[in-house]
Amino acid sequence: MASLRCRRATTVLSINQTRSISSVRRLELPGTSITHGIPSQNRSLTSDLPWYRSQGRHFSSETKDTNESSEGEDDDDDYEEVEREYSPAEKVEAAAEIGYKVMGPLKSSERLFKPYEPVFAVVQIGSHQFKVSNGDSIFTEKLKFCDINDKLVLTKVLLLGSASQTIIGRPILPDATVHALVEEHALDEKVLIFKKKRRKNYRRTTGHRQELTKLRITDIQGIEKPEPKIVHKPSKAADTFCLKRRIAFCCCF
Repeated sequence: MASLRCRRATTVLSINQTRSISSVRRLELPGTSITHGIPSQNRSLTSDLPWYRSQGRHFSSETKDTNESSEGEDDDDDYEEVEREYSPAEKVEAAAEIGYKVMGPLKSSERLFKPYEPVFAVVQIGSHQFKVSNGDSIFTEKLKFCDINDKLVLTKVLLLGSASQTIIGRPILPDATVHALVEEHALDEKVLIFKKKRRKNYRRTTGHRQELTKLRITDIQGIEKPEPKIVHKPSKAADTFCLKRRIAFCCCF
């Protein structure tokens, strides 16, 4: 009895399987074939559709790359250095804060250089102070808004001195001025900057050259200047006469 029941169960299962396979065959799409109940696709169904042909394939990696590249371009544009354009009034204000005023270029007919005068001044340019006299040359940090052969007036004068008097400002002398001429724009000697962090394998070496401006002091105003003493040199005839007298005096003894 048990064997007969098993045989009947297997026959029922086989009949059900054949019915399911036939139903699947009825639902089979054109372009697919069923083997052992598993459909295998011979060709892509979507490739025959007109909307698929018109549209191209889009991969997620390409979209990310394009987005990243566009963001990188935007960042590069943000970091580009743009030189600021100053108006004439802004140039005058910025120069006054540093301590100078541009008077214009030097003309070929002008003669600014004078003989030495026993007068000195202490001038502030930016954050530095200089003791200058007529004819001295100084190097300052690069001054904006001035070119070579431009005449400058240094307005921040802290002290004036001569052999007879000394004038001290509180902190600046309003009536004192120092005139200068721009001779050149140059670079200072290279300075090496070395950084190290021990036990971190960190070493960095960089260099720096400071931009400088060379100024020639032409005149100092705001203090009484002593009159130059005129020293008369003896003539050559008098020198020879004195020499002969000395020789004759030595020969007598």
